[in-house]
Amino acid sequence: MKTLLYLHGFAGSGSSGTATYLRNALYEFGVQVMAPDIPVAPAAAMPFLHQQTLQLKPDLIVATSMGAMYAEQLKGHLRILVNPSFCMARLLTFGGMGRKPFRNPRQDGAKDFKVDKELIAQFRDIEKSSLKGITDEERQLVYGLFGIHDRRVNCQADFKKAYGATHFATFDGEHYLNDSILKINVLPLIKELMNIHVAP
Repeated sequence: MKTLLYLHGFAGSGSSGTATYLRNALYEFGVQVMAPDIPVAPAAAMPFLHQQTLQLKPDLIVATSMGAMYAEQLKGHLRILVNPSFCMARLLTFGGMGRKPFRNPRQDGAKDFKVDKELIAQFRDIEKSSLKGITDEERQLVYGLFGIHDRRVNCQADFKKAYGATHFATFDGEHYLNDSILKINVLPLIKELMNIHVAP
């Protein structure tokens, strides 16, 4: 059985609509979709994600927004970064402090979390490792997909500067994904990279 590791965005969880869609769409092809709840604090998130990749040995990592920022740093794995946010510290600084609700249910039952100066500082620190140490081999492993109407995050130039345009593509969509975007733009690339062939 092949394994796909999905990494959700900020304030999300492994029970997001994207994770559910991927599970349903890939089940018939024998693909196990794993979508853990990522710890809120970056200092805990990166060690957690490294451990997940060691345990699961995913054939492919698909990640969105904040999750894609983390996934970019998981070197050596085949990855699809959808609307990656390499500027979380700046977004949170302008987004306001205080308690924020999770968009989806979390396994630990948590309903909200706190954005404070410490959390922003951790994101600023982890972002120092973004888009660094990229070899030609890494460029072959990373694909970037960007919504042309994304008004929340725009890291297209950063991605192309680091990885080139060979694995860069845009789609007619916004920052958050829906089933239509997943079906038309994301799922075909997943099937291609995982060598999933649909019988005629």
